[in-house]
Amino acid sequence: MRSGLAPGIKLITSFSRDSWYRGFTLFLTFIFYTTYHLSRKPISIVKSELHRNCSIVIQPPDLNTTNNETWCDWAPFDQNNYQTLFGVLDNSFLVAYAIGMFFSGIFGERLPLRYYLSTGMLLSGFFTALFGLGFYWNIHSIWYYAFVQAMNGLVQTTGWPAVVACVGNWFGKGKRGFIMGIWNSHTSVGNILGSLIAGVYVSSAWGLSFIVPGIIIAATGVVCFFFLVERPEDVNCSPPNHHVSIEKNTSVFFGVVEFSLCLLFAKLVSYTFLYWLPLYIANVAHFDSKGAGDMSTLFDVGGIVGGILAGLVSDYTDGRATTCWVMLIVAAPMVSASSGHCMLLLCGALVNGPYALITTAVSADLGTHKSLRGNSRALSTVTAIIDGTGSIGAALGPLLAGLISPTGWNNVFYMLIIADICACLLLSRLVYKEVRSWLSVLAVKPFLHLYDFYFLLYSLFMLNNFLCLLNSFSSQ
Repeated sequence: MRSGLAPGIKLITSFSRDSWYRGFTLFLTFIFYTTYHLSRKPISIVKSELHRNCSIVIQPPDLNTTNNETWCDWAPFDQNNYQTLFGVLDNSFLVAYAIGMFFSGIFGERLPLRYYLSTGMLLSGFFTALFGLGFYWNIHSIWYYAFVQAMNGLVQTTGWPAVVACVGNWFGKGKRGFIMGIWNSHTSVGNILGSLIAGVYVSSAWGLSFIVPGIIIAATGVVCFFFLVERPEDVNCSPPNHHVSIEKNTSVFFGVVEFSLCLLFAKLVSYTFLYWLPLYIANVAHFDSKGAGDMSTLFDVGGIVGGILAGLVSDYTDGRATTCWVMLIVAAPMVSASSGHCMLLLCGALVNGPYALITTAVSADLGTHKSLRGNSRALSTVTAIIDGTGSIGAALGPLLAGLISPTGWNNVFYMLIIADICACLLLSRLVYKEVRSWLSVLAVKPFLHLYDFYFLLYSLFMLNNFLCLLNSFSSQ
């Protein structure tokens, strides 16, 4: 009596060859961009080690010092302007990243994605490790660290347009929001792993907090060179259906502009948390460097859930803009209460949900829009434009946090709430069109004029709130 086909083999053969390649590509690009974020996270963990409250640190008996307040700090971050210097490091990376992103899409269109990604990861590993070597080479120049950060920011622009273009080549519209919501958790997974890896070494030898992630991303670059498949056609697989309409009777250009500007403010909030949350926890909750880094990962855990939820809801409702808008509205009052464990999880979900949706599903929708006549290479450029504009906000957020935080953390949260409201206002036109189309489909046309009036009142209300908040912030 024959036992029949083994259950494991049945499972394997139930998926088509195309499905296996798609799953393999999704897995590889997930790993690739996880390492990009893993390598850029250590700076936020190491900040609280570069400048500490030395009066509560046990001084080695063989160390003679006349300054008990800064003996344990790493120069030049042992001065009173250390927060400004941290802002310089953040912005050296983020400004270079924002500028480079506008050119990265152009290169991504014209160069093989496999070569482009592999080179970018190898260079990123080199510059990440170079920052950590400053510990072993006993370097105390702000210009050295700023230069290394700027170069790392520049080469890291190779990542996002390339991985989104690759995934866009393999996946059609279908459940793109849900698939990319799961896939985009690489950002939060990378942040979590980067925090945990950096936390292992931060108190003993902070240089390893950069060197180890640098080695990891460089090694992943080698994997990319040997295994990445850019397009289904390269392995005789069927290409996906890219026939997409992000909104009826509206050109793709306006969608790119509105989502790009919305992402500017959404990314301002997200990256302020990314670069300053561990230091905020260390200062307010009096955690050590490792404890603050570990607790900050709750924000990223929430971000995983938020990205998946945003993708799932937007697929079901076909309302990308409305999904982002609702999450941003709810996030606005939450950002100032992100000190407890549950609030960190909730805030991470609400802040990173819209950010994840815009940088993945929305970018892919716009980049494969029918008006681009099937030119899938344009996806790399559209993605770079959206994320490049968002990266301007990513650079502004940590810079403003560095300038504002000496006046009190509450003022930093005021800034974040203002940014959230601006992001909502920029999506208003798209939200209006999406909701109006739903009402038309539901055959409730008598209520359309009432809806128009309500939306006008809402816009005035939001604008008034924005002006009041701005006035309160400026009077501090």
